[in-house]
Amino acid sequence: MATFMEVLDTSIANVSLPHIAGGTAASLEESTWVLTSYLVSNAIILPISGWFATVIGRKRFYMICVALFGISSLLCGMAPTLGWLIFFRVLQGLGGGGLAPSEQSIITDTFTPQQRGQAYALYGVAVVVAPTIGPTLGGWITDNYSWRWIFFINIPVCIASLLLTWIYLVEPPAVREDRRKALAGGLKIDYPGIALVAVGLGCLQVVLDKGQLDDWFGSDFITTFIIISGLSLVCLLIWENITEHPIIDMKMVTTRNFGICMSLMFITGFILLTCVQLLPQFLQSMEPYDATKAGLTLTAGGFGTLIFMPIVGALVRRVQPRYLIAIGLLIQVAGAYNLSRINGDLTFSGAAWARILQAVGLPFLFLPINTSAYSGLAPGKSNDASALLNSMRNLGGSFGISFGTTMLARRSQFHHERLGEWLTPFTEVKHTHLFPSVKALAAVLDQQSTLMSYIELFWILALIAAVFVPVALLLGPTKPGEAGGH
Repeated sequence: MATFMEVLDTSIANVSLPHIAGGTAASLEESTWVLTSYLVSNAIILPISGWFATVIGRKRFYMICVALFGISSLLCGMAPTLGWLIFFRVLQGLGGGGLAPSEQSIITDTFTPQQRGQAYALYGVAVVVAPTIGPTLGGWITDNYSWRWIFFINIPVCIASLLLTWIYLVEPPAVREDRRKALAGGLKIDYPGIALVAVGLGCLQVVLDKGQLDDWFGSDFITTFIIISGLSLVCLLIWENITEHPIIDMKMVTTRNFGICMSLMFITGFILLTCVQLLPQFLQSMEPYDATKAGLTLTAGGFGTLIFMPIVGALVRRVQPRYLIAIGLLIQVAGAYNLSRINGDLTFSGAAWARILQAVGLPFLFLPINTSAYSGLAPGKSNDASALLNSMRNLGGSFGISFGTTMLARRSQFHHERLGEWLTPFTEVKHTHLFPSVKALAAVLDQQSTLMSYIELFWILALIAAVFVPVALLLGPTKPGEAGGH
């Protein structure tokens, strides 16, 4: 319940930015910090949430995160100015970032290996479906009520989640023992590690979110943040490998299955969030769709995910995860290739079915990756493993959105210039009744340039998915029914 709201918040505010800007007397460009501030704090807390869950206690840490997310949602809805809204969004991102890693480790330690497939299937509904309905729900709430209600709706869900967690969640003995060992001899805090994570990932998220807007290396601001992020992350890798009590267990990354699963989770986030973010933009720029109707095409894909989640949840008990992941990637290849064949006459049903094809492949990626990643890890490492997996998914999404936005802008400009070379005062234009003015012809030129850039983007997404098919097959074998077992 809590993660559904947290993932929803990563996309629900996108369509409400113009209303937020108007309601807080800010420009549209300034209002984008409402998104960036949330992503930055989320990126910082994700990789170190495993350590916090271990030293604080997983149930206690999880409840703190839910409470912080709920309280900050209330404050966001009441924010009088943009500055206060951005500050409260930072708090909301800190609370939300600790939810998914805690929940995945809870699932791993609560259910038997035979039950985990179905448990992850139900959990996956929240993670995969929430981003697809976020734009639709955000647009509908903003159009019919106020942008403040996109934050207020989190509060009753958080209260219900806190009560149910307090009543039903029990810490397993292995988790309590891991906390006892971590606190033996006093609490040892890796202050340099925390600082390097905050600076490195925080600056990286700002770069990915603002890079295209500020022209990347053409901006001193972006260049400075790239240098700071790069140096901090290199120092983090070195420090965490030599310190006695690292906040991030880098040794897990070197294990075969977990390291491969991290790369596969990165690509899953890359493809998923790129399409979720950019497909509605395509429909609104090429077709006469409003935000709500464009968001509905994503919601249609959610039904495909819902149908196949329990099916794949049953399959992971009988089929090697690497084969299921390969199938999921091949479905993404087919889905992206299908989208690359779009034209200016794309209908709503055509867009919805294209999205459904992509969404069907997501359970084949999300569930087997999560169940396979824990194979061979010690019982006390589930907190750290969940934190790193979720960090890779979020980073993949940030890289994907940044890559897609940059490519669309650059390639659209390229095609506009190339097509424009054929138009001169002496160009003979056929069917002049379709182009009654230069303005109408220029509009068609813009539309065709944009269309060609989207086609190229979907081609590249198909190629990236295809490249990772053999990577999935490198995963080590696991016994059917025991994927994800310790």
